[in-house]
Amino acid sequence: MRIPAIAALLASLLSAGCAASQPPDVLPPFNPADPAMGLRDARYTPVLGDYQPRRPTGPENWRQLNDRLSPEQGTGLVRCGLRSMAALAAPLFVSACVTGGERLDDPLAGFQTVSARTAAVTGKETVWVQSNGEARALGQRVTALVRGKTLGPDLAVQVALLNNKGLQAAYADIGMSSADLWQESLLINPRVSIGMTGINAGRTVETAIVGNILALMTRSRRMAVADARFRQAQLRAAEATLRLAADTRRGWIEAVAAWERVAYLNRAQAAADAASALAEKLGQTGAFTKTGQAREHVFHAEIAGQTAEARMQARMAKEALTRLMGLWGYDVDYQVPNALPALPSNPFARKDIEAQALRNRVDLEIAKLELEALALSHGLTEATRYVSDLELVTGAEIEREMEDGETETKVHVNAELEFVIPIFDSGQARMRKAELAYMQAANLLAERAVNIRSEARSAYDAYRSTLDIARHYRANVVPLRTTIEEESLLTYNGMITNTFELLADTRAKVNAIMLSLNAKRQFWLADVNLGTAIHGGGSAPAGGGAETAAVDEAGGGH
Repeated sequence: MRIPAIAALLASLLSAGCAASQPPDVLPPFNPADPAMGLRDARYTPVLGDYQPRRPTGPENWRQLNDRLSPEQGTGLVRCGLRSMAALAAPLFVSACVTGGERLDDPLAGFQTVSARTAAVTGKETVWVQSNGEARALGQRVTALVRGKTLGPDLAVQVALLNNKGLQAAYADIGMSSADLWQESLLINPRVSIGMTGINAGRTVETAIVGNILALMTRSRRMAVADARFRQAQLRAAEATLRLAADTRRGWIEAVAAWERVAYLNRAQAAADAASALAEKLGQTGAFTKTGQAREHVFHAEIAGQTAEARMQARMAKEALTRLMGLWGYDVDYQVPNALPALPSNPFARKDIEAQALRNRVDLEIAKLELEALALSHGLTEATRYVSDLELVTGAEIEREMEDGETETKVHVNAELEFVIPIFDSGQARMRKAELAYMQAANLLAERAVNIRSEARSAYDAYRSTLDIARHYRANVVPLRTTIEEESLLTYNGMITNTFELLADTRAKVNAIMLSLNAKRQFWLADVNLGTAIHGGGSAPAGGGAETAAVDEAGGGH
């Protein structure tokens, strides 16, 4: 084939490949990932409904009370009926209303972006260890922070971000992605071949240099794909950092709540021990039946087993926190507080929770970059659809011959173009695969956006609901149980009730306190989940939700 014909064919193939079109867009015009579209304000409806707290009152004048409650000229029943209708209609009305360029050869390339992103959310420092000396200095710093200290939630998170080796492994993905981008920015090395043949007095030296022209033509596209993957790796590292911070904060909450449960179970065990000892003494005098004694003894035995289980759960919770912080050796000699922080007086009001989540979620940004990378890959695939291998071979042939005692040297310059003729494979299968990959990523992005909106609304509702429930136990249930215990003590002192009625009321109060503690724990976990719903970093494990633990379900940790 003549050179002009080859050039014409090559030009047609390249022009068909370089005129790359965009992949098919499967996202609807109403894109759920757009934080300006379809937002719903978070409207919180109190989960306690129309519950009205009541307190014990003293006796009133029965005649005045009777006069107030008696119907007045037939209008009392009307008023009562209107009040009942209003009470019935109020929930219906409410429900109707509630009907949103770094240097690539730098070992820390890309990490500064991750550090700044995570510091803005957690307020904590992150470090990417690059040498043994840095690791040793960091270990000494962690030891000074934890050994023999009582750790708060912020300090526990800081230690985890500095010392967790799994997080350091996640940061290595940034470096590998940076190296991939660096590699794509370099020109492909040419291949050189040298050969020599000799027959008698004649020798021929052949040299050739082979260069990949197609790789040079598509270099900018390949760099764009690698750059998108590099930014993806940065976001994944940021997501891993946020996930570790949230998991560590949850682990601290679980450990502290567990030891708080142990403290109150110890009080219940003391009350059960006193009741059991008294029952034994009364049984010896014949003043108490064997059934009654057995009842007190078995409660004492059961509460002892529950307290032991709570201590075991408390130790396990602390070990889970230790693993998250990456501690071992003498560094595990730290303590956690014996009580969770008090409930906040004013909850966060976040009506624009959907928009905040869509603007800040790291996993949504990762999905967007995946779509961008696949769109660039689609263009690269189309650009190389017909010509997938194109090489230019240039060289020289030096021929030396001796004739009649004289040496004659001839130099011939050669140039060859090598490519694959797309007779059987025109790249249609590769193009279809690239289109389907893009369509898959687009639908996954839309699904992720819809889920993020729902997760944000759900997290905010759980945050407000658990706060209301925790306040309800603190302000209503526990005070009523305390009043019952105090009144039982008065009647016991007046010899109206017996000892075991007093102890039963004390046990009931401890049970109410346990319920209150668990409700407070659920609130602080919901507070962490609200932060992850806005910024990303994972959610609480399934099953860690809104159950309330009674005395016989309590576990613990210290």
